[in-house]
Amino acid sequence: MFKLGVFTDEISQDFARAVEVARQFELDGVEVRSVWNKPPQNLDAADRKKMKDILDAAGLVVCSIASPFFKCELDSEAEYEQHLDILRRCIDLAHSFDCTIIRGFTFWRRGDVEAAWPRILEKYTEPVKIVEAEGVTLAVENESSCYVGSGGDTARFITGVGSPNVRGCWDPANELSDPRGSTPYPDGYEAIRPYMAHMHVKDGVPGQGACEVGKGVIDYRGQFRALLDDGYEGFASLETHWRPKQLDRRVVRTPGGAEFSAGGELPSCICLENMKRLIAEAQAGKR
Repeated sequence: MFKLGVFTDEISQDFARAVEVARQFELDGVEVRSVWNKPPQNLDAADRKKMKDILDAAGLVVCSIASPFFKCELDSEAEYEQHLDILRRCIDLAHSFDCTIIRGFTFWRRGDVEAAWPRILEKYTEPVKIVEAEGVTLAVENESSCYVGSGGDTARFITGVGSPNVRGCWDPANELSDPRGSTPYPDGYEAIRPYMAHMHVKDGVPGQGACEVGKGVIDYRGQFRALLDDGYEGFASLETHWRPKQLDRRVVRTPGGAEFSAGGELPSCICLENMKRLIAEAQAGKR
């Protein structure tokens, strides 16, 4: 049986409150993206000690460090060096929690994917050396704003990198917005399945954005059934994104910080309830 987690900043920047919600829903762990308005690479020793005490009291673990690694410009050498430092810091953070997964990306998509492909692979040479030396897994997320946005492209990318320490972070909802994508389940999943190390759960409707889990177009009942059938033992981590009554489309709330987390607890609880119901139905053999 796979394990369940949640992004803490989808609930609150207050780590104790987010962990308490995770405990109430009997989750197995939490995913760290921003805590107390700090990105993961800026969490210091005092922050880590406080977080560890909170986690230990709740009996939970950190399942992944949701770093922003390589959400940067492909052709900027300065940003490249900055992000190698972000990777090293996030690995150090992961070690603090005995966590082995760090999330990463494949640079902002600024043009043709095929033209950029060889440069992306070349830029991954140094990160591969780093993660192999540190004994951690860099889980590359399919993200439509980056060059690798679909399950199929993620599988091709991981094959091209050729390291057992670089795997996939499967996000079915991100497949919806990628022009090179396919149906998230079963097609996108079937492509990335042999390379998966981690998974994010959020739902959506093309052209409308994120929505309540179970109310979008993704067949999560079938997806969860497939995880069970395939013996997946990693984490499925809720990345809510949906906010009820978020009608002002002029306001861009990107992940990280108090504005993004505001109002996140209720929709996250709704999505966790739906997620657990869909998993129970999948376990009962319903498609």
